[in-house]
Amino acid sequence: MDYQTIRLTVADDIAVLTLNRPDVMNALNTQMRAEILHAVKAAGEAARVLVMTGEGRAFCSGQDLGDRATAATIDLERVLRDEYEPMLRAIFDCPIPTISAVNGPAAGAGANLALAADVVIATESAVFLQAFARIGLIPDAGGTYWLPRQMGFAKAMGAALFAEPVSAREASDWGMIWEAVADAEFEDHWRARAAHLAKGPTVAYRGIKDALRASFANTLDAQLKLEAELQGASGKTRDFQEGVIAFTEKRPARFEGR
Repeated sequence: MDYQTIRLTVADDIAVLTLNRPDVMNALNTQMRAEILHAVKAAGEAARVLVMTGEGRAFCSGQDLGDRATAATIDLERVLRDEYEPMLRAIFDCPIPTISAVNGPAAGAGANLALAADVVIATESAVFLQAFARIGLIPDAGGTYWLPRQMGFAKAMGAALFAEPVSAREASDWGMIWEAVADAEFEDHWRARAAHLAKGPTVAYRGIKDALRASFANTLDAQLKLEAELQGASGKTRDFQEGVIAFTEKRPARFEGR
């Protein structure tokens, strides 16, 4: 696909998807959502880890409302159902680990796009803003799902009602994201994190994602059963054999991802 609003590069088993509309702080429009959907699916087949980041000073400013005529007539239910949902599901269901490298402000749907990834790493100067109430809307793009699970109900409610910026450091302290990193170290740090995952046991990673997500709805008995099933599958991989051999030989494991 000839991408116009994003870039996708794949090297050393790491796919980097860069939102590339810096003139509008990487605001999401119909074309960008379609391109992200396509790129995420392609990355899931071509790489062992996917990183999403933004070009310029922002990660993503959310829905593109620059065209006031379009904003006034847009069918938000249709857009969310037909454009946002497939994109978010592709990220959520991606078979490889996903990282949001939040390089700057992430607002509205842009904040929730970031939170759709498995791991969120933000530069310390970044902020997360649930801006929806400022224009008479509720959080969407998965916000009402991610926020209470990742930062707790009380913080999620406050973030949505007051629509105040949450700093990257606060987001990290509250459990909303994995970590906040000094600006000067940010890119080197997320690239090192991505490289670590790209060399890891991808079957086990998929099992980790499935098990942790299922735990919110499962009883203890159901979760123990799921753990046994997923562990059984992991135990049949060459990566498990390599991990055990590497442990006994006191050397780093060389995982193949299968």
